[in-house]
Amino acid sequence: MATKILMPQLGESVVEGTVSRWRVQVGDTVKQYDVLLEVSTDKVDTEIPSPVAGTVLSIVAANGETVKAGALIALIGAPGEDIAAPGAPTRQPPAQAAAAAPPAAADESRRLSPVVAKMAAEHGIDMAQVPGTGLGGRVTKKDVLAYLEQREMAEPAPAPPMLMPWETPGSGDLFKPAEPWSAPAASTAASEPPAPRPPSAAAPVVTRAPTAAAGAGAADEEIMPLSAMRRSIAKHMVASKFTAPHVTTVFEADLSQIVAHRDAAKAEYERLGVKLTFTPYFVQAVVAALKAHPQVNASFSDDALILKKRVHIGVAVDIGDGLLVPVVKDADDLTLKGLARTIADLAERARTRKLTPDELTGSTFTITNHGVSGSLFATPIINQPNVGILGVGAIQRRVVVVGDAIAIRPMCYLSFTFDHRALDGALADHFAAAVVKHLETWRRE
Repeated sequence: MATKILMPQLGESVVEGTVSRWRVQVGDTVKQYDVLLEVSTDKVDTEIPSPVAGTVLSIVAANGETVKAGALIALIGAPGEDIAAPGAPTRQPPAQAAAAAPPAAADESRRLSPVVAKMAAEHGIDMAQVPGTGLGGRVTKKDVLAYLEQREMAEPAPAPPMLMPWETPGSGDLFKPAEPWSAPAASTAASEPPAPRPPSAAAPVVTRAPTAAAGAGAADEEIMPLSAMRRSIAKHMVASKFTAPHVTTVFEADLSQIVAHRDAAKAEYERLGVKLTFTPYFVQAVVAALKAHPQVNASFSDDALILKKRVHIGVAVDIGDGLLVPVVKDADDLTLKGLARTIADLAERARTRKLTPDELTGSTFTITNHGVSGSLFATPIINQPNVGILGVGAIQRRVVVVGDAIAIRPMCYLSFTFDHRALDGALADHFAAAVVKHLETWRRE
């Protein structure tokens, strides 16, 4: 009997998705977890894997079509199976499709999200060994990360050396810009072969000849239409800047302890398949400071400051043609290794547009690393509804006074922009000072 492929619920608040591109055609043979199609929402594209192996018998939703969550989009079954028999639907109303969805306690292939399935395949995980804490025993991404961390707990990290080397400016970036991404051209019919992605992510450029009013010799103009992401970023930034009174305070941090530990530990982390950047250290420092100053882990309303009990850290990622802010959920529950693994996974999937909408929402505080391009310090705009954002500048060797001596140390400017409606300058300075103290006195777990 043919298996119904339904438009997945891509987030708690997401009720529909747009078919960006089918990666298969009618008649193709697919394996379990093979990618069937790409679905886009406001900011992300998500690859949807096949829950079963078989032959693609029918594609119901065409490229470019927006479909409600739970609606039928394709059928997969045995080669030559008759899907036109009485009772075999070619399209379902969303309510009927949702009712046909398998229960949460169904077999493993039907209760793994695309992200979890990908992680299981990459790390060779026997999912029967991973306890699920999600609805109906569903194995979540957090469950997989916890399992991987527990599996590696027996592997001790090497002790830092006595000397404190540091990286030259421009190395050790939190995140490097990825190759530009571009949206595929929509096909006219769902059964047509998928069109290859164009090599450039730049939006189409329209050349406009000079008008008479422009005067003789005026240069031509190039019109670059805004992408959906750029329009969303513009709207969000304007709303934040003209809603919250922004104030920025700048501190300087000596990263000798951080650089020493990273230099000693990164080879061991790489052996375990974990890329150790500086980001986890900054996240840990922010978490410690938020615990000491809970007013910063909050959102502002007209009559109250809403303190957040959980710590979800947004980390800005440059993806070449825009900026995404994936969220490290419950960052205070993760060790340095857990943070490194989570951040690397989120950053990679941000660049390849494989994040889910839920992974881009819910932050209680945000970190942005503008130092990757050599910037020393900046005044970042608050990521609403947060009340603060930490900017991380370039790490540079500088001459500093230590006690009564002059020394060369790896230094970094940290700029904390805060909502003056929620925080006063003194509290903001205390928070930033707590971040600096944690970085300068960092000790291995």
